[in-house]
Amino acid sequence: MTAPDPNLVPFASSAAAGGPEFVETPVAYDALVLASFGGPEGQDEVIPFLRNVTRGRGIPDERLEEVAHHYRHFGGVSPINAQNRALKAALEAEIAGRGLDLPVYWGNRNSEPYLDEAFTAAADDGHATLLVLATSAYSSYSSDRQYREDIARAITDAGLEERVTADKVRLYFDHPGFVQPFQEGVDAAVVAFLEQGIPASDIHVLFSTHSIPTADAERSGPRTVEWGEGGAYVAQHRAVAAHIIENLAAVTGGRTVPWQLVFQSRSGPPTQPWLEPDINDVIAELPASGAKAVVIVPLGFVSDHMEVMWDLDTEAMESAVQAGLLATRTQTPGVHPAFVAGLVDLVIERLEGTPAADRPHLTDLGPWYDVSRAGDCENVRLGFKPAAAGLVP
Repeated sequence: MTAPDPNLVPFASSAAAGGPEFVETPVAYDALVLASFGGPEGQDEVIPFLRNVTRGRGIPDERLEEVAHHYRHFGGVSPINAQNRALKAALEAEIAGRGLDLPVYWGNRNSEPYLDEAFTAAADDGHATLLVLATSAYSSYSSDRQYREDIARAITDAGLEERVTADKVRLYFDHPGFVQPFQEGVDAAVVAFLEQGIPASDIHVLFSTHSIPTADAERSGPRTVEWGEGGAYVAQHRAVAAHIIENLAAVTGGRTVPWQLVFQSRSGPPTQPWLEPDINDVIAELPASGAKAVVIVPLGFVSDHMEVMWDLDTEAMESAVQAGLLATRTQTPGVHPAFVAGLVDLVIERLEGTPAADRPHLTDLGPWYDVSRAGDCENVRLGFKPAAAGLVP
């Protein structure tokens, strides 16, 4: 048998280096790296943070300042870092409770503490076989491949190519631990409106996620699968939303509740197509269909960071008031016990090499791949850059 080519998957452990879809061989990881987006924690950090987010796009500070008002409104502080501190602590407690010796390091893509600092700290503490857990559940360039590019860049920038390997926990959009908090939130919100005497047909559930460029969406997921319009990114969200609605029937007595996948937080030039419809446009149109109440579900988000606080809790709620609708926004997973336990379950999958057939998933799209497939989540504007945890390119 021909030995696997380790160059197929840069920076990978020996079990993942050959590029299998699922790594079903136990790997003795000795540290976990929590990787997140990052955010400013003061007014003087807002523009440097936005420069990092938009690096390579040549956007002047004057234009960045135009989009900084969301952060300025909250004192220049994004809630995401505090949420990651809480998640790190919760993961550490859950890991310890399982009797595992697995230290957790935390690094951001766009703000301190940076990913290269996390990898360096792990290496300096004597850890060489690292598993990365990203606070992002779905396939797209920005939510998957860019994390993998930043892992590769962090290892290279820190000069750790010969000192560490890094694999990545699979995307967990349909893992029970991720979905349960959303299910609980939707169930409770719909029941509350029903108890107010609002008919099920007049309660609309809007599953909201971050809009992305249409070209990026179409290239999300493995190229070997026909995903339909919006690629794997849209398919994954729709599948999870459909699962939640199907299970909602248990608390509505079988009554049907209308639902829709909507998008938010669009940026970029108006000439560039992004996924639609926008949540605010949909809310404005709901009264014409007889809707009296709307349940807003932040399905694309792990925690209540800025896009949830501003785009949903502020702008979408204002749209609902203007439309004369009752509205509620459901919870994100955050540090929900089921979510934290589920993340540790995902880590244990890789520690034990759990067979794919034994991995929990709630839709027909899962379980997702351990090693991203070649060409997955290409960014057509930037091209392919070195990325960890996936087949080249």
